[in-house]
Amino acid sequence: MDHKRVSKDTAQVLISYLTYQAAKLVVTQLYETNPGLGIWLSEFSSTDRIQDGELYLKALMQENRELALRLLTVREHLAEEVVEFLPEMVKTGIQESNVGHRRQLLERMTQMSTPESTSNDNVFEADADEELD
Repeated sequence: MDHKRVSKDTAQVLISYLTYQAAKLVVTQLYETNPGLGIWLSEFSSTDRIQDGELYLKALMQENRELALRLLTVREHLAEEVVEFLPEMVKTGIQESNVGHRRQLLERMTQMSTPESTSNDNVFEADADEELD
């Protein structure tokens, strides 16, 4: 497994997600202060390019530099506020999620095997009776 590549890909996804969150925050702020610009940014952000934060920002730079710079500032602030908590939150979240999934799987397996094991027990008992004869 290429841990370096996984780390790089994860960081890129996180950067894009923080860009998305910054755009949401700026749109919310603009709806209060400049609704027309907020609507424009919301429509601009509704395209698929928001999935890739870097492509989104490049496109926004061409359309409205001031908004792009605002998003860069908000994204950086979000990163400063959030990133230090992420490692522990991610580890804990994955552990809790895994426990939940394993519990559900075990419950399904036990529910499925209970009726089957009862009928299988009868088959084994019949086989044992035949061998005794």
